[in-house]
Amino acid sequence: MIYMYKTIPSLLLAACSCCTAYAETRDTAVYRNMQLDNVIVTGSRNKVDTRHLPFTVSRIDRQQISSRLTPSLLTVINEQVPGYFSTARGVLGYGVSTGAAGGMSIRGIGGTPTTGMMVLIDGHPQYMGLMGHPIADAYQSFLAERVEVLRGPASVLYGSNAMGGVVNIVTRQDVEDGVRTHARIGAGSYGTVTTEAANMTRFGRFSSIASASYNRTDGHRANTAFDQSSGFVKLNCRLTDSWTATGDLSLTRFNASNPGTVSAPMTDNDQKITRGVTSAGVEDDYGWTSGAVKAFYNWGRHKINDGYGPQSNNNRPRDYYFRSTDRLWGVNAYQSFRLMEGNRTTVGFDYMDIGGHAWNELLAGGTIETIDTTACEVAGYADFRQDLFRVLTVDIGVRWDYHSQAGAEWIPQFGIVARLPREMQLKGTVSKGFRNPTLRELFMFKPQNAGLKAERLWNYEIAFSHHLTDARLQWGVNAYYIKGDNMIQVVQGKYQNTGPVENWGIECEGRWQASDRLDLHANYSYIHTRYDVAATPEHKTYAGADYRAGRWTLATGLLWISHLTTQTAPKATQSYVLWNARGTYRANSWLTLYVSGENLLAEHYEVHAGYPMPRATFMGGIDLHF
Repeated sequence: MIYMYKTIPSLLLAACSCCTAYAETRDTAVYRNMQLDNVIVTGSRNKVDTRHLPFTVSRIDRQQISSRLTPSLLTVINEQVPGYFSTARGVLGYGVSTGAAGGMSIRGIGGTPTTGMMVLIDGHPQYMGLMGHPIADAYQSFLAERVEVLRGPASVLYGSNAMGGVVNIVTRQDVEDGVRTHARIGAGSYGTVTTEAANMTRFGRFSSIASASYNRTDGHRANTAFDQSSGFVKLNCRLTDSWTATGDLSLTRFNASNPGTVSAPMTDNDQKITRGVTSAGVEDDYGWTSGAVKAFYNWGRHKINDGYGPQSNNNRPRDYYFRSTDRLWGVNAYQSFRLMEGNRTTVGFDYMDIGGHAWNELLAGGTIETIDTTACEVAGYADFRQDLFRVLTVDIGVRWDYHSQAGAEWIPQFGIVARLPREMQLKGTVSKGFRNPTLRELFMFKPQNAGLKAERLWNYEIAFSHHLTDARLQWGVNAYYIKGDNMIQVVQGKYQNTGPVENWGIECEGRWQASDRLDLHANYSYIHTRYDVAATPEHKTYAGADYRAGRWTLATGLLWISHLTTQTAPKATQSYVLWNARGTYRANSWLTLYVSGENLLAEHYEVHAGYPMPRATFMGGIDLHF
């Protein structure tokens, strides 16, 4: 296995060298597909070719999401995006509170819970009011048309929590009139069952998508059972040729159990969580100008038994449940203009009201209050992007953000793109990221400090990419340096703005359509952290292949993780290789059979210290299209 750790990077570099030497005649259909693959909305608020943006953005399309055959988007992102890492603790489910997984980070910025990077659904911020982080179990594969991951600060457009980067989930859509339904049913190891369905309808100016899922597992350890029900509805109506009205609603409810670490097992550490998000808005598009106004509301209800164990509560059951409700409502408004040839200028306004109520519900009757408060945040921003001489693009942005507790913050960014001959691009950015303290850090539990200020960092980056449409190859490499201070840490039993951060690294990714049947894709990231950061691998490499032959599709991939910091005090690291594989057979136009295997090398590894992951697991099932 040690030999494998050493040889995988060499094999990847060799594959990349072969890719760059490959060339064939021009294929018009492939050219068009690759042009579409470059179009994103993250980082600009409107559709734009990534070759005109100075930021480093990875895009994961519907085909890649669907072929992975997993209900959670985090698994797909972890494989496909260099520099990104998310934690796990079992077959299904991440949970919340102590021992939870689903912590996400980009370049070592994010945290567990994830407060240093932003998750969006169609531009709608997803973090919860009290704790200030997203709920990992809410992000299901069936609702996503594509995922766009901006690696690096995006605070000018998206504000607090976008300090490390942004994961924007773009929901599914149908471009043709009619009704289409896709359902998937699967079962496998440890009593795991997954059921998902999505219906897409489009008639004239009206379109809709409705998806639902139910997933459950007994878990690979005692007290790791998990079950979840989720639903999503989105409606679109083109009011005129230039105006569109949208509305959506997403609900998820899950029950999760935390078994504790192997050395300190827990009993009755259970969570019953309900989360909901909804939004409504209007969008306009006149060509020379486009924009949107959207109102949104996030809410949640949580019932948590913190459990007991040999090192918790003197090994006696708790006499209370932790209960909380939280809310976050706000408005996003922006408008983009073409002031001159090659220009796009965007101005925007954000407002959020953040609040929640938490208390302990005594089993003997009565309650003990913890918090019932609100905070607000208001911001304005402007982003100026100008093409020069058809070969350069300059981007300058600034944001002013005011938080009712942390005060005001100025956020600048600057970027430049040079479009070189033969579809090559050279990019450079200097950007500031920030994160306002959460209500939990300000007011809840013993370490709280109402005088906390925003965390801040600067990111310096240079990137090179090449799109060889004739050879059906795309690849890129970038290097970055992150320097920050004012990070919130516990010092002498109290939160303080004292923590430093200094990370630097390189990232590369590539995609090669070797033939009409074979697609190859790979990525690699290296990160050096001057100060230890949990859930951050020093090396992360993924290499995968998809092969199609008639009715059969075969896909496989290797994920190599080296020197993953699982805990910082005392420091513990893990290195491992995961081999995953999937196969499908299209029986007819409406029925497809599939089978998948995870961790086929039966590696023994941990992402959280003390939480061993399952060995080899298998799933099988059917896909229905009608």
